Amino acid sequence: MDVTSLRKSIAVSVAFTLFGGPGIVLVFVPWLVTRFRLPAGKPQWQIAACCALIIAGLAPLLESIWRFVVVGRGTLVPAVPTERLVVSGLYVYVRNPMYLGVLTVIAAEAALFRSRSLLIEFAAVWLAFELFVRFYEERRLARTFPDEYATYRRNVRRWLPRLKPWRPAAL
Repeated sequence: MDVTSLRKSIAVSVAFTLFGGPGIVLVFVPWLVTRFRLPAGKPQWQIAACCALIIAGLAPLLESIWRFVVVGRGTLVPAVPTERLVVSGLYVYVRNPMYLGVLTVIAAEAALFRSRSLLIEFAAVWLAFELFVRFYEERRLARTFPDEYATYRRNVRRWLPRLKPWRPAAL
């Protein structure tokens, strides 16, 4: 991948993250619901724990952006997919670490702001992810990378991370 293509892939992925799906569900919707106002009397340790979970949930999203661009030679945007199947990094533990990270952030925001509305958002986003993964993403990956994805799918679960990393033979 040449430098120009790399820069374009990074720009597309970052723009999608900030202004597309992740930005909408992680920033815009929570802001609409809570205006980012903490409930009165919330203990500092709870605020710190929720913030730590938010940071922990953002890590897979940021790691996935980097991995999709550099390793997969593409973006995390479905319209501009990777050229290679990404089966390294957090993907050796679970097939959807980015989505799990997003769900972790939403759950932490719901706890931080004590918001039932954000719990509803969590459920809606999880359902949307499940349907998107099951009926679009997995089918596209099976068509694009038939042998590699079949092997990967047999060894790494969709939502429940492995305790030990999967070590793919030469894919």
